Amino acid sequence: MSIQNVLVVDDSKTELMFLSELLRKNGFSVCTAENADEAMQQLETAKPDLILMDVVMPGQNGFQLTRAITRNPQFVDVPIIMCTSKNQETDRVWGMRQGARDYVTKPVDAAELLAKIKALS
Repeated sequence: MSIQNVLVVDDSKTELMFLSELLRKNGFSVCTAENADEAMQQLETAKPDLILMDVVMPGQNGFQLTRAITRNPQFVDVPIIMCTSKNQETDRVWGMRQGARDYVTKPVDAAELLAKIKALS
């Protein structure tokens, strides 16, 4: 599977801008959402090839949203990389148990993130 379209879900405008610019500079098409509701609206509009998911957001958090997306037959094949400031091993394990394929902690190392995306392609 070739990853071209990425949905970035994060309530921080700074993180959205940083990740969007990084991805676009590397040839990806990017859509963004600032919370779970916006993410679900984006998913209804177009199915992405990859989702970068923050954990700490108002309303439904990234763990809950990841679980909901990965249990939906329509999106079960869309990989999710958790991209969060929650840097404890228990957080990483929990994120993976919710269905995430990988886990990156903030501040995001661009080379690390791009390598993880390439590994999923």
